Amino acid sequence: MKGIAQLAQQLGISTGTVSRALNGKPDVNAETRRRVLEAARSQGYAPNHAARALAQGATHQVGFMIQLAPENASSNDYFFMGVFDAMQRVLDKHELDLLVLPCPSHQDHYTYLQRFVSRSAVDGMILASTMRTDPRITLMQSSGIPFVTLGRSSTGSGYSWIDLDFETAVETAIDRFVARGHRRIALTLPDGEINFGSVVHQSYRQALARHGLEYDEQLVLTTHRREDDGDGVVDRLLALSAPPTAIFLMYELTAIGIYRRLRERGLEPGRDLAIISFRDEPTIRFIEPSLTCFHISLDDVGIALAHALLAQIPQFSKAYPGGIIGKRPPVTLVAGRSDACDPPA
Repeated sequence: MKGIAQLAQQLGISTGTVSRALNGKPDVNAETRRRVLEAARSQGYAPNHAARALAQGATHQVGFMIQLAPENASSNDYFFMGVFDAMQRVLDKHELDLLVLPCPSHQDHYTYLQRFVSRSAVDGMILASTMRTDPRITLMQSSGIPFVTLGRSSTGSGYSWIDLDFETAVETAIDRFVARGHRRIALTLPDGEINFGSVVHQSYRQALARHGLEYDEQLVLTTHRREDDGDGVVDRLLALSAPPTAIFLMYELTAIGIYRRLRERGLEPGRDLAIISFRDEPTIRFIEPSLTCFHISLDDVGIALAHALLAQIPQFSKAYPGGIIGKRPPVTLVAGRSDACDPPA
């Protein structure tokens, strides 16, 4: 097993550069980092703080990388806490600990992940908030560390993923709206390159086409997960010459702002605008009229993630034969009164 000095000599670079590359420092260019990691793997090198764990063949830790965003800092999103709880209940049976790795909003998520990969700090990794093109997947596949993504991506293939069933939720929502006579149906999407936004957008267009409805890009707006964005949604949609009579929301918090802004303009949610949101969440359970949305079992999501990861770890794979390549735990409609209206005359 070579040390840093020997790796540096072999590659013709300084020991400092080798050390920074192995520890995921951002001041090392991508090609140098690749060469260092490749040489380190081929020579069986491990940093001192991970050597003992590697010698034993296990760290007894599973990493879960989440991406922090400024708009989420003050919001109460219970999604990940529910998923963590379910995962840890499964992992605890095998004496594994769940290590939550929150990537700061100012940090490049690839560089952040690379730090933990280079240290061999975990026996397996969960990647959340997958992007349409996500270099983290390429990094994990080249590392040899078992991993599962929470969400799909166009990057790579043959890896396990667990995702929410956005397609069924969108199709169900559009079908409900159309059954009540709505023909102008708006949609909100997440701002940025997160992959589920493209999944939802495609499902929306397909559902409209199935009902013979025309797609209008003016009815598709991007939002963040915050209630204030609902004010802008209402103002922009009502400014159209033919405003929508129904809307499907990706972020449930947006409904609070939409309710408030509609009433400020003399309109009533559930009467003048039919509303369905993607996810049932404690924050919106007491708004009136009650919000029609979808229930997702966080237990199902967390358990599926744990099983998919354990299926790839040799000492546990016999208990989870076959592994999991792709799975979408079901969503269940929770009918409220926010969409119980016919289109306004």
